[in-house]
Amino acid sequence: MDRLAWPARFFITGIAALQAACHPLYLAQATAGQIAILNARQPVARLEADPATPAWLRARLALAGEALAFAHEALALPDNGSYRQYVELGREFPVWNVFAAPEFALELQTWCFPVAGCTAYRGYFDEARARAFAAGLAARGEDVFVAGASAYSTLGFFRDPLLSSVVALPDASLAGLLFHELAHQQFYVSGDTVFNESFATLVEQEGMVRWLTARGDAAGLCRYLDGLAREREVHALLDEARQRLRALYASAAGEEQQRAAKAAAIAQLRQRYASLRAGWQGPPYFDGWFAGTINNARLGAVAAYDRHVGTLRVILESEGGDLPAFYRRVARLGRLPPADRAEVLREIRQPSLRGPGDGCAPGGGAPAAAN
Repeated sequence: MDRLAWPARFFITGIAALQAACHPLYLAQATAGQIAILNARQPVARLEADPATPAWLRARLALAGEALAFAHEALALPDNGSYRQYVELGREFPVWNVFAAPEFALELQTWCFPVAGCTAYRGYFDEARARAFAAGLAARGEDVFVAGASAYSTLGFFRDPLLSSVVALPDASLAGLLFHELAHQQFYVSGDTVFNESFATLVEQEGMVRWLTARGDAAGLCRYLDGLAREREVHALLDEARQRLRALYASAAGEEQQRAAKAAAIAQLRQRYASLRAGWQGPPYFDGWFAGTINNARLGAVAAYDRHVGTLRVILESEGGDLPAFYRRVARLGRLPPADRAEVLREIRQPSLRGPGDGCAPGGGAPAAAN
């Protein structure tokens, strides 16, 4: 199964439940899928109190509850009843998202819907339908990428439940995903997938550092920061590959020449990752992502989650790490026309590749101070 997932933390957020497209079959599957999930909800408190609930599930629900309380109290994220109910899906993912881009361009195709606005992906509750839609796009010559999403947000329209796909994640991934999804409820601007996902990713990263610090989990914090450092290295490789491809697509080369040069650029990207990975002493690795088909859609999907994270971190730091003040700044940015918002983001000091910390000293020492 393919997924857009970096080790330990990187997950797609789908808004399939709100994507009411004009096509009646699409609307029917979106409505039926959301209703099925809502009808399957069980109160978490009841499950925790039920002696018939397996011990492992009770423990996972308790951890989710701790992360949820931290999100509300320490991260100032919305407390609207979301994630206080549980749904056993009976499948690996609740939704599958389809990304598409032209064969010789990196810009993702967008689809526009009521409530959610325009998004750079199209979500399905049924994997077969998602892959059939993607196959139709591929038959027209587009690059496509289909990925399962561990969770999705209805942006507070419904009280989103805690899904079995989330409960099954490792501890850090579970907490981080809840922070990410609640960030979408805190702020969402219609029609700007990249800004929305970058904001949620930044809140997730900052939330995880604060969460692990508050729990006194120095080893876990070291692993998390080292994972982010490696992720930034991989993103640097992807950025370079996108720049090479962008220059290629803007050239006067013919289609066959571009097609051959595109394949060579992707092969070079794989080779550079292999060289980078060879210098790492241990996981997390990104082998699963690089093992899949790499094309414009896949490269664009990753970029949507990372493009403005560094710039948003500069804004957070300018507010002294005060999250409510940061949220207010982001909301003001969100109210600007898209062109003005893009201009403001460009004018902000460009950050380095450093993230919320430099990782750990050799041998598992204490993490360095955050930026």
